[in-house]
Amino acid sequence: MSEQHVLFDSLLLDLSDRARDEVLAAFSAVQYAAHPVAEVQLAGLRDVTLRRHVQKMLKLIGRTLVHVDGTHWTSGYADDIAATLTAQGWQPLSVIDRAVLVLVLIHSVAIPRSEGILTGDSWKSARPTTVDELRTTRISGEERRLALQRLRAAGLIQLSGDHSGGPSYIPGPQLQRLTPAARRRLQDQLILAAAPASPIAEAIRARNGSSLTIDSSREEGAI
Repeated sequence: MSEQHVLFDSLLLDLSDRARDEVLAAFSAVQYAAHPVAEVQLAGLRDVTLRRHVQKMLKLIGRTLVHVDGTHWTSGYADDIAATLTAQGWQPLSVIDRAVLVLVLIHSVAIPRSEGILTGDSWKSARPTTVDELRTTRISGEERRLALQRLRAAGLIQLSGDHSGGPSYIPGPQLQRLTPAARRRLQDQLILAAAPASPIAEAIRARNGSSLTIDSSREEGAI
């Protein structure tokens, strides 16, 4: 982070050596950890004043703190930055990878939520997507296998704990990097795609005042 230190010098200048180390440790953790970081583990996240410095550092690079489950923190692209990147055509995932990811999210999150099985604002799901469910698509077996490998490597999906019926998949930890607004948009779009006639879909349309269509590319690029 030596090059970034120059960018952050003005924010860190007035901090004591210890406070600066705590802020830098928290910044590195939320930026680079594979999973959201427990607030209790780092003073730079526990202390409100130090956490403000972490947030200011993230803002300089177009990112923001994201609170997860009330006890953990990670970072993601700020909503305005994500919107700008999307408008410029930035999309880190291929069409096939996006299609496979959307299928996992629909089966593991959107359908259970539309049926009232999954509640709350979370990507955690006890309803994994099986390989059989992914086979119903027009994607070839080899393309699907490679897409699943890439999505797992990126932390966007992960294997479920139950392998009794063969491999199955649930959302990965990197989806926790979505801001609340981005998360809500993606979840709404997934429900509208998975269960357009469900009561929750009707509520979504009423809340937004129009019929939304699924466009997950904006949110997938906002991680």
